[in-house]
Amino acid sequence: MSKKRDRLEKKREGRMDRRSFVSGSLGAAFYAALLGDAKAAGTSRAPKLRIREVRAIRLRGGFNPRFVRIYTEEGLTGTGEFVDTMGAEYIINNNFNVMLKGRDPLEIQGITADFNGYRRMNLGGPPSAVFIKGNGGPYLTAVSGVEMALWDLAGKALGLPIHQLLGGKIRDRVPVYMHAASPKIGRDLMDRLKLRALKVGLDYSNDDWSIDKGFEKRKRFGLHLTNNQVDDTVNFFAGFRKELGLDTELGLELHAHYDLEGGLKICQQVEQYRPLFVEEPTTSDNVESMVRIRNNSRVPLAAGENIYTRAGFRPFLEKQALSIIQPDFCKTGGLMEGLKIAAMAETYNVAVAPHGVCTPLGTMGMNHVCAVIPNFLIQEFTHYENKLFTELVEPVKLESDGYLAVPNAPGIGVELNEAAVKERLEPEFKML
Repeated sequence: MSKKRDRLEKKREGRMDRRSFVSGSLGAAFYAALLGDAKAAGTSRAPKLRIREVRAIRLRGGFNPRFVRIYTEEGLTGTGEFVDTMGAEYIINNNFNVMLKGRDPLEIQGITADFNGYRRMNLGGPPSAVFIKGNGGPYLTAVSGVEMALWDLAGKALGLPIHQLLGGKIRDRVPVYMHAASPKIGRDLMDRLKLRALKVGLDYSNDDWSIDKGFEKRKRFGLHLTNNQVDDTVNFFAGFRKELGLDTELGLELHAHYDLEGGLKICQQVEQYRPLFVEEPTTSDNVESMVRIRNNSRVPLAAGENIYTRAGFRPFLEKQALSIIQPDFCKTGGLMEGLKIAAMAETYNVAVAPHGVCTPLGTMGMNHVCAVIPNFLIQEFTHYENKLFTELVEPVKLESDGYLAVPNAPGIGVELNEAAVKERLEPEFKML
C-alpha cells in the first residue's frame, strides 16, 4: 500500500512539474526543474545551502522603506524589498523566519508554493502555508520581499544575474519614466535626463499648477466631479503637452480618486492631448466600471498597483478592461509572479509597465523581469532623484539617453548602503 501511495505521489509531482512549466514564463520553471535534476545527479554548479535566518527591517522617512535579508549557514545572503503594506515586516520576522529555517534557498518555487498552500492541498505537504491563494495584504507583500531576496541569493550562489535565471534577457536596457509636478519641472527632467516619458498627477503638485480647489489634497476617493473640475484636470494636463510637445510621451495619474462618471469625462476630454495612458481613472475594485470607461473613450487605460496576483489581473484581461497593466512586483507576489502576470497579459496583447515606488534596490530587482518579458512597455522609476531613497543603495545611474541598463552582476546586481540604512533604522528592528 505504501509503495502504491509513493508511486501516486510521484505521478502527481510529475503533473505539477508540467503545469509549472506551462504557467511559468520564458522557461524559468524549466530552469528550476533542470537545477533540481542536476543537483540530484551531483552535477550542478549550485552549492548546498541552508537558510539560517530571515530578517526584515523598516526605516524612517521616505515611505518607510522596508528590506528583507536571507542568511544561509554557509554565509551567503540575499536581499529583497517590499512596499506599502504595514505589518509585513512582522510577518517575516515572526512567521517566515521560523518557517524557512533549514530550507534550501534555491528551491524558490517550492518555498512560494508552501507560502500559498499548494503543496499542502495537492501533495499532502507540510501545514506551513500562511494563506491559501490569498489576494493582497501584508502576507502577500511579505512573500514578495522574501521571494525577491531568494532570487538575489540564487543569483549570487550561481554567479548569474537574475534575468538569466528567468530565461535570459531580450533587451540590454529598458526605458523608464518619472513624475513631474509642473510643466517647468517636466521640461527640466527631459532636458537633463532625456527620459522616455513622464507621468503627471494632481496629487503630487504643490505649485501654481496644482488644482487648488480644496478636494485633491484630502485625497478623497469616489469623488464626483463638477464640469469645472473636469476642465481644470484636463487643462492641467494640456499645460504639459503645450510645454513639452508631442515628442514627449505623457501619462496622466488620477490615483483612483474619482467615480465612474468623473473618470470617464476626464478620459474623453483628454483624448485630444494624446496621453500615453490614463492611470486609474476610477478604482480598481470594479472591473465593469473600467470596462465602461474603456469602451467609451479612446485613451489607453492603465492600472495595476492595487491589483494582486494572476487571479486579480485575470478579470481585467478577460474583459479587456485595460490597455496597460502596472503590477508592482514588490507587493503582488514577487518577481516570478510578475513574470507569470506578464505572460498572461501577453496572450491578450496587453502591455506591461511595472509600478515602482521603491528604492533603487527594488527597482533593479524588477528591472530583471522587465528585461525578459516580450510585452514590456516602460518601467517606473519614481525616486531616481530623491535622496531619501537613493542614499540607501549603491548608485544607480541612467544612460545618457534616458534608458536604464540591465545589470549583469550576480543576483540583483546592486547592494544596500549599509551605513545609510543603519542611520535610519527604526529602533525596534535589528540591523541586517
